[in-house]
Amino acid sequence: MDVTASSLSPRRLTRQISVGSVQIGGDAPVSVQSMTTTKTADVEGTLQQIYALAAAGADIVRCTCNDRGAAEGLAQIVPRSPVPIVADIHFHVEMALAALEAGVHGLRLNPGNLRKPEEIKLVASEARDRGVPIRIGVNAGSLHPDIYARFGGATPEALVESARIELAYFEEVGFSDVKISVKASSVATMIAAYRLASEAFDHPLHLGVTEAGPLPGGLLKGTAGIATLLAEGIGDTLRYSLTADPVEEARAGRQLLEVLGMRERKGLDLIACPSCGRAEVDVIKIANEAQSALSALELPIQVAVMGCVVNGPGEARHADLGIAAGKKRGHLFIQGQIVRVVPEDEMVAALVEEAQKIAAEGIEARLAARDTSAEAEAAADRALLLDDKGADANHAAERIERIRRRTEG
Repeated sequence: MDVTASSLSPRRLTRQISVGSVQIGGDAPVSVQSMTTTKTADVEGTLQQIYALAAAGADIVRCTCNDRGAAEGLAQIVPRSPVPIVADIHFHVEMALAALEAGVHGLRLNPGNLRKPEEIKLVASEARDRGVPIRIGVNAGSLHPDIYARFGGATPEALVESARIELAYFEEVGFSDVKISVKASSVATMIAAYRLASEAFDHPLHLGVTEAGPLPGGLLKGTAGIATLLAEGIGDTLRYSLTADPVEEARAGRQLLEVLGMRERKGLDLIACPSCGRAEVDVIKIANEAQSALSALELPIQVAVMGCVVNGPGEARHADLGIAAGKKRGHLFIQGQIVRVVPEDEMVAALVEEAQKIAAEGIEARLAARDTSAEAEAAADRALLLDDKGADANHAAERIERIRRRTEG
């Protein structure tokens, strides 16, 4: 964890459950989930996607179980999967029972679709006997008609009531190995529903904005809802529901937890200035090239690309590694300290080389090996830039003077 996590509200303490080897709730880290888009009966294709999702940061993967072929596929997929598998069940109790026979690590039931109390209790009893947890997956788009009518729509209260009714059926058969989701495509409704759920239940909560849509809008919706709740200490596991390659869902979930300081950084975190009149290079181009080259290294490192050496090293001193542009040169810095100067056309290559050395030798060793003349060169470039373009790159002082002349008298 980094200092960011201490700025968030304390995590709400929930019961802890296990989905296979992954702990959810209690003091366990917030986990990332996604769902395959392949036909589950296509065992090899589904496994290929599961491995891609795991590599992108998914801790748990859900697969649909909508027919016998899917259930038989799960029996082959589960033992070969690198992460726990949850079966998604909609209308047929037989598919829930078949998924349990296939050895899945969890079930997701939609209370709006599987509605008969005796069937719900049957599945809960079977899951109880096998030690398999169930997610009560309430969705605003498939709310039970009776609940919809009683509350006058898919309100936050209606979503929580749906989960409460389902949970009561589970409790009748002594089953409590449960997590709960109350998803909606409206970000405001979703946030309100989870706030209510966090007060109503002590079970772990699975966060998500359902049917968020394609990128980039879907990513914005998902982040708006999920990040808001995580910052409030609500949520134990999450899924981005994007109309995109599900790898994007897993990647987004993992990156969100990393930037919030809730999971240890697994890959690259590249930061870059928005550029200004002092920039000596095309910051967008350099940042994109650096993102591509450094991502391939799969190193848990924070790298900064700054447009000029005037403020760059200082503003990005928290970064493990960075580079700032000077007069046709790049000033390579580690945690704010200039370590060497390279030609402009070697900036990205220098970042890649230094990142690899940091990974192999450590930051302290690389600082000890720095070029002692580099800081003096950076200072000279800073002076030239300020001389050339001025500290006020946007000429605010000149504008203010003209405003005063026009408004005098």
